[in-house]
Amino acid sequence: MNEINRLFTKLGALTPAGYSAGLHIRFAAPMITDITYDPAWLEHYTANAYGLRDPMIGWALSCEGALRWSALEVPDPFGIMRQAAEFGLRYGVAISCGPITSRTMVGVARGDREFTDSEITQIQGLVWTLHEVAEPQIELTKAQVQALRCIADGDRHAAAAAKLGISESALKARLVSARDRLLARTTSEAIQRAKELRLL
Repeated sequence: MNEINRLFTKLGALTPAGYSAGLHIRFAAPMITDITYDPAWLEHYTANAYGLRDPMIGWALSCEGALRWSALEVPDPFGIMRQAAEFGLRYGVAISCGPITSRTMVGVARGDREFTDSEITQIQGLVWTLHEVAEPQIELTKAQVQALRCIADGDRHAAAAAKLGISESALKARLVSARDRLLARTTSEAIQRAKELRLL
């Protein structure tokens, strides 16, 4: 996760009005999400269910590459882009990469001017690197699967360790290694990702 956090920090430095990143979207949910847009815009966006209506998301699902918001030729009947501008997200770029079964989509914004071609190239390179670095390991050891399965089934650490015939510290070590392999911040997130990847 340290490399991913470092890359997100670099992305943030290039996007004055913030960004919204969904890495490896599988089964309609991203494996990793990071959003730095104005919280007021996020609240407005969520309250109006714009995720299902956002023309930039529609473009990113059907295309790969980078596109300035101003170049979008898809209808915006709900005026989402106009409303975004009212919250300071006046200029932006959508970046999309990866296969449709594991798509990464990132939106970046600024309020003062269009992103230059060189800025877009730099941002697109960061997004591709994030996509590659965030590719989850698709294999877990038998021990990691057993540990995750016990917790997923509702066992507390002590009960799970007893069930597996190991110490509680050994159980925790297995959970930590499973989280690292799945690029998850918490055990519950690791369990969810393992289920999405059909490892549990």
